[in-house]
Amino acid sequence: QVQLVESGGALVQAGGSLKLSCVASGTVFRIVTVGWYRQAAGKQRELVANIGSNGRTNYADSAKGRFTISRDNAKNTVYLQMNSLNVEDTAVYYCKLDAPAYSVWGQGTQVTVSS
Repeated sequence: QVQLVESGGALVQAGGSLKLSCVASGTVFRIVTVGWYRQAAGKQRELVANIGSNGRTNYADSAKGRFTISRDNAKNTVYLQMNSLNVEDTAVYYCKLDAPAYSVWGQGTQVTVSS
């Protein structure tokens, strides 16, 4: 059974930084694409960034220049370093894993940015 466990969400002031982590189990991590999505209250879930098995990254326009996604295959972990946070970044952040035959979501971690 594939499981994803996110951590690192917190309350932070505008302009601050956070690093989210997502640990995967039950899968061959090095061959999957993993990504971060977020869902703000009353809005649809949206892609923040993802990273392929080859290390290729993809960012939403809102994340470019501020957020960095990375992965450590030895630790089955994907990270999201978020800098220069603003109130619009407030959301539940979800980790998603995409394998050839399935996709799995994590339970989410809350990020709240105060002004």
